[in-house]
Amino acid sequence: MKIFRLVLLLAVLVGGLVIGSLNSQPIQISLAFWMLKTTSGVAIIASLLLGALVGGGMVMAGLVVPMYAKLRRANKVVAAANAAAAPAETTQSPSPFDGR
Repeated sequence: MKIFRLVLLLAVLVGGLVIGSLNSQPIQISLAFWMLKTTSGVAIIASLLLGALVGGGMVMAGLVVPMYAKLRRANKVVAAANAAAAPAETTQSPSPFDGR
């Protein structure tokens, strides 16, 4: 699994280098009150990264967080059921017999 991750990391790195080197034309991005001057390769890679982060955030907000909340509620119900099913322990003084 570690080798697979390393190969995947290297493939993504090489892909980013290829995109950056093949798209070296300077561009200007106008963001209302701010002008960003960069190359088209950097803009492509930054937009892909931003899209992945926004998509991951949407998945977290839409699926993962509600699933964790549902899991917490289910764990509370199970803990309450286990506590109700367990016999109540009475407080007794310790026996003088030590079991030997």
